Amino acid sequence: MRHFQPKLPLVVLTAGLLVLAACGDDGPMDPMDDDDHAGEVEGVTLTLSGQVIASYDGHDGAWDGELEVEPGEETAHITVQFTDHDGVAVALGNDFYLQVDVANESIAEFEQDTPGEFGGHLHGGAEGDTEITFSLMHGAVGSGHADFVTAPLHVHVHEH
Repeated sequence: MRHFQPKLPLVVLTAGLLVLAACGDDGPMDPMDDDDHAGEVEGVTLTLSGQVIASYDGHDGAWDGELEVEPGEETAHITVQFTDHDGVAVALGNDFYLQVDVANESIAEFEQDTPGEFGGHLHGGAEGDTEITFSLMHGAVGSGHADFVTAPLHVHVHEH
């Protein structure tokens, strides 16, 4: 029965190629479309009312700044921009979105007006400290994969 030998190596190779191709080129090159992956992204800036309130350096894995809000209050809209090595905003295609994770949502929540938008409002819950992580996601909102994830940023909720 030698002609019925399993073709496992071919199956493994084919499956591997499908995994690699999953984030590959979706068709002809469109000069208006950036790379499918955010290879240039090395940092993040958070802007509130025209001022950078926190920035993340992916090379060092460190934040400069923190987020603050009072209990029961909400910040104005915070814009989240992913940046390159020089701190310049990276243009991202329509297949990217922002995912925000707050460690303790009873202390603070981050509300996006539109799911996946690159910004939102920080809501103060209970007085205390928590952390927030920003992820640049690639794919459909809610089911994509992370191309870039920040270290946790300190969030301080307290009375002024």
